[in-house]
Amino acid sequence: MSSGSRTTGGIPTGIHPDLKIPTPEVVFTKLHAGGKFGTGGYKVSGGLHGVGASVVNALSEWLEVTIHREGKVHQQTYARGIPTSKLKVLGTASGNGTIVRWKADPQIFPKTQYQLETIETRLRELSYLNPGLMIRLKDEREPEPADTRDDLEAELDTAETKKAYDETFHFPGGLAEYVQFLNAEQDVLHPAVMFKGESQGVEVEVAFQYNDGYGELVTSFCNCIRTGEGGTHETGFKAAHTRIVNEYARRMGLWKKKDNLTGNDLREGLMAVVHVRMQNVEFEGQTKTRLGNPEARSAVDDLISRYLSAWLDEHPAHAKSIVEKAATALEAREAAQKAKKAVQTGKSSKTRTSLDGKLTRCSSKKAELNELFIVEGDSAGGSAKQGRDREHQAILPLKGKPLNTEKANLAKVLSNKEILSMVQSIGAGIGADFDLEEANYARVIVLADADDDGAHIRCLLLTFFHRFMKPLLHQGRVFIAQPPLYRVERTVKGKAQAVYCWSDEELQSHLSKMRDKRGAVIQRFKGLGEMNPEQLWETTMNPETRTLLKVTVEDAAAAEKQVHVLMGGKAEPRKAWISAHVHFGDDNEGAALRLEGMNSEGDEA
Repeated sequence: MSSGSRTTGGIPTGIHPDLKIPTPEVVFTKLHAGGKFGTGGYKVSGGLHGVGASVVNALSEWLEVTIHREGKVHQQTYARGIPTSKLKVLGTASGNGTIVRWKADPQIFPKTQYQLETIETRLRELSYLNPGLMIRLKDEREPEPADTRDDLEAELDTAETKKAYDETFHFPGGLAEYVQFLNAEQDVLHPAVMFKGESQGVEVEVAFQYNDGYGELVTSFCNCIRTGEGGTHETGFKAAHTRIVNEYARRMGLWKKKDNLTGNDLREGLMAVVHVRMQNVEFEGQTKTRLGNPEARSAVDDLISRYLSAWLDEHPAHAKSIVEKAATALEAREAAQKAKKAVQTGKSSKTRTSLDGKLTRCSSKKAELNELFIVEGDSAGGSAKQGRDREHQAILPLKGKPLNTEKANLAKVLSNKEILSMVQSIGAGIGADFDLEEANYARVIVLADADDDGAHIRCLLLTFFHRFMKPLLHQGRVFIAQPPLYRVERTVKGKAQAVYCWSDEELQSHLSKMRDKRGAVIQRFKGLGEMNPEQLWETTMNPETRTLLKVTVEDAAAAEKQVHVLMGGKAEPRKAWISAHVHFGDDNEGAALRLEGMNSEGDEA
């Protein structure tokens, strides 16, 4: 399977003055050869070291570059980074541009199943960031034979390639269209707003729009590179936004209390995108997840100071709704703080949750070695308590289904006893006050039944972590336990032998390998409560034998949008997602429900 890309402009085809070889060969075979290292190549760059093209070439079984420039079509080929032909002229060209085709080297990448959804998300993102750019994504892959599939995810990927995919991304509205896209499933308070300008040599673009929800998302970029951990540009936006709205609220008499509204209150329901273009970028780390340039902060602060105050003056109704929403958020936060204080001091019987008798603590005080199992139901909780490693594993059973926190503010969340017990057990606070360093456990493991109710509970818990304990997810501290579905037992030479299977396919595979099936007893676990402590420890809790799924967040904006779709108050977007991603069919057990796009990372512990 090969991949390709096409750009406008065209790589220069002349001989490099120093290396005396064609410029395309320099680009694709020499490290630190990017245009950023000279003068006038291009104004800004997301790359740091000029190694991208040459690394792709080195990791490809073959690579072919075709250049349309100055009326001619040039082409050169490579194999594992080594030129296999000279740069030659194929004919005449009417325009300029570069086409690069390559195939990942199977000696390095045993599996090269490209994720269409991942590529689509990134190209859509680039189209929003560059309003004049048009990107076409076409999937020409042939579906692989069914008997070559080795897991459900690959099967679903193949099913996706059966659909003809050919999409063009072009968004003239830029970041304003981006925030509208992110807010598509929300009820918004005003049209999207975008500011654009330049300060201190830094080009700044900011777009924002408030919705009626309780979440906050500020997504930032530098030179089209997503800065997932923020940085100085994001800090400048938040500081200026908080200052300007407070100044407006006091000037217009909308806020008269002694203390200002906090940034957390003012950003409740805010969807914003910040993009800066600049030279001499200082990313923190090669992963480029955090921007360190101090001039980016002052440039963004200057832009917001110039334009936000004027926008508030020109749109008093929208400005009032923003201030009122922040005031409501402050009231909810203060009520939540009173509830937390009452619980801590034992003065409130309504919300007080005593962890004694509910949380079964572990004996170790070393948080970096400890695990908290959040278990569905008292019955499974009892088995987990008896089967656990008492030194490092704590057990917290939950009664019933947790609150859907996507539809609740902080005060309502803390009034829920099951949620409150989790907050107290983890011990790191909640919401804006959450401090990962204070967590009592290195891992939080969700242990629920392998049925529809268990899946719903997992979704509700992940929504809570995403909304109110986001650092847990971003640092890879949340895991999903994988209990088995079947136990196959038979007697061999007078001794009972048991094998566990985690899927119907695994069960059938095991049975097909048994020479003698007589006397084999197959037990299907309908719930965790049917497993005795020894079985639960052996299959699901023992670090030496268990399998955990690590929950990761690769794209905060995409995650935010997905949570809105699946857990928000609007039914139509959820119905549309289910129609596109859920497949119903028949298997040996009857109706089978399969979900696409659940991006958890397998982690064998």
